[in-house]
Amino acid sequence: MTSKLETVLLNIHNVAEAAQHAAKEITLVAVSKTKSPDAITPILDQGQRVFGENKVQEAAEKWPALREKYNDIELHLIGPLQSNKVRQAIHLFDVIETVDRAKLARAIARISAEENKSVPCYIQINVGRENQKAGIDPDEADDFITLCRDELKLPVQGVMCIPPAEEDPKPYFILLKQIAARNGLKKLSMGMSNDYQDAILCGATSVRVGTAIFGARSQAGVIYHGHS
Repeated sequence: MTSKLETVLLNIHNVAEAAQHAAKEITLVAVSKTKSPDAITPILDQGQRVFGENKVQEAAEKWPALREKYNDIELHLIGPLQSNKVRQAIHLFDVIETVDRAKLARAIARISAEENKSVPCYIQINVGRENQKAGIDPDEADDFITLCRDELKLPVQGVMCIPPAEEDPKPYFILLKQIAARNGLKKLSMGMSNDYQDAILCGATSVRVGTAIFGARSQAGVIYHGHS
């Protein structure tokens, strides 16, 4: 029987081929937030090595032990980062996808220098200009990218977005691609379980897929909380 992970990888391959992209150039970020190590291990055993977590503390409880058993893990922070968690995030994560304000960017730059550790970053763009969502307004994106890259010398690799849930995501994906292109950024993190195929058609270089790999998210009350 084909596993959920295999189905997602096959879909990525087929859509990439249709869009005339190389499937191997599209990174699948398996979103493991709220999932226990026992749920993550079978996905690791199938060869998946790139994962996304929303919270620094949850990642700190799960991933150090998993990294001891599995090498080559690449861990992405895909949730909001508080300035007081930057030092911990720099040690835990291989990529920070959610740089979304000047205060945070300055903290990452300062602490990266103190720790002598440079973590690739993505700029989060609030493509739908939604008040409840983090991210830089699209009109301010160019200036913010310049600040991060030129003044603060952050290793900005790309941009990421979460489009409005109830709308056609494609115009928002195209907007993100335009912002990336005019700033010379190659990486676009966009697309989740319900729209990752559209995202690939619009030029995504990585997709963040959780439910389609792990099944429905844990309900409140049974979310994994580590050893607490």
